[in-house]
Amino acid sequence: MQTDAVLAHIEATLDDARERWFEFLRIPSVSAQPAHAADCGRAAAWVRDQLAAMGFDAALHDTPGHPVVLGRHPGPGGNAPHLLFYGHYDVQPAEPLELWTHPPFDPALSDGPHGPRVVARGAVDDKGQVMMWLEALRAWHAVHGTLPVRVTALIEGEEEVGSPNLDRFLAEHADALRGDVTVISDTGMWDIDTPALTTRLRGLAYMQVVVRAAKRDLHSGIFGGSALNPINLLTRILGELHDADGRVQLPGFYDGVREVPQSLQGDWAALGFDEAEFLGGIGLSVPSGERGRTGLERLWARPTADVNGIWGGYAGPGAKTVIAAEAGAKVSFRLVPGQDPAAVVRSFHDFVQARLPADARAEITGDASPGVEVPADSRFVQAAQEALAEEYGRPAVLIGSGGSIPVVGSMRRLLGMDSVLMGFGLDDDQVHSPNEKFEWRCFHKGLRSHARLLGKLAG
Repeated sequence: MQTDAVLAHIEATLDDARERWFEFLRIPSVSAQPAHAADCGRAAAWVRDQLAAMGFDAALHDTPGHPVVLGRHPGPGGNAPHLLFYGHYDVQPAEPLELWTHPPFDPALSDGPHGPRVVARGAVDDKGQVMMWLEALRAWHAVHGTLPVRVTALIEGEEEVGSPNLDRFLAEHADALRGDVTVISDTGMWDIDTPALTTRLRGLAYMQVVVRAAKRDLHSGIFGGSALNPINLLTRILGELHDADGRVQLPGFYDGVREVPQSLQGDWAALGFDEAEFLGGIGLSVPSGERGRTGLERLWARPTADVNGIWGGYAGPGAKTVIAAEAGAKVSFRLVPGQDPAAVVRSFHDFVQARLPADARAEITGDASPGVEVPADSRFVQAAQEALAEEYGRPAVLIGSGGSIPVVGSMRRLLGMDSVLMGFGLDDDQVHSPNEKFEWRCFHKGLRSHARLLGKLAG
């Protein structure tokens, strides 16, 4: 069988695959730091060369930021499906460096509760997950001299800074990129033994509000009791965002929010999610949020509002009795499929403005992206379920994600393409933190799962 020969090749060349992965991890491609701009260019060139070695027509495309790698492989010809693989080569800053047990860009293989793990910045986000499908493509090409499907590979270098140039790139190259489905490995499993496909992603509205009053900071003894205090005002407004049951009070906020189907609720209940254990790991004991909802509902299928930062006045050592001239806050709304992001932004703006007294002014800025739901009955999701079940010997569960992957929405909006979100990360991988890691077992079985998926789609 075609796939069996590919899997055998993967097993015979695992050491080589690991060394290539380590070579990729050694490039400190930190997109947020200008000092690493050349390293981002090196990482992009490295990926381009890997694709070219597999028969891809691969090139770097300049953007106002870091380059995009774009590669095309015609596959076997005929009516083979066209897959768009997406990933990113950029990584988060490694600071604070003193908290790492190994240098962040010198990957180390160390022992853990589940066996060997690779510790390095980018180990799982996203270089390790990109390398799984790159190595699966390499194995198919090595064994059969071609790929079983038509493949376009897009690897960007600005995901960790919000992909500011990606939408423009997608629009400009839409004809070349558009295919049957996008395959993305930047998500996780349910646990190390249970594969998962993510079919729900929350969107995000991220807002900044600055409230101003007097033209300068004031002495609270002279003006306190007479002058408007922006910090008092802003905290009062933010305190009205939720009612006693944890429901968000923006008018129209829940418009379009759909209830989770009973069948899916049953599947989630069968996962045995222990919210007390989930919270206990971070030092908490009592669930917060919307009352009357299960833990997974609140995490995956209900919208939220959170104050992420707040400032104003004096916060240094000692006392300074000042009434600040301004106060500010950053507020995020996690959105679910069905909500209109632009409507949420307008509603927050109106919510704040309606609560401003005379002499108060507010500057409100921000942007938003929608929540996404992937059709679970698509042939591509079903092929991924079959591939994962064969590799793991158990069904893949369909899960949600409380976070956002904006590119999934961009692929749908600009290219008309849904995505297969087949990731292999774990909750304890310490993504964006010191000592980021990726379990070797997850990498190994993820590589094999991608090889199986290619075989399924070829059939």
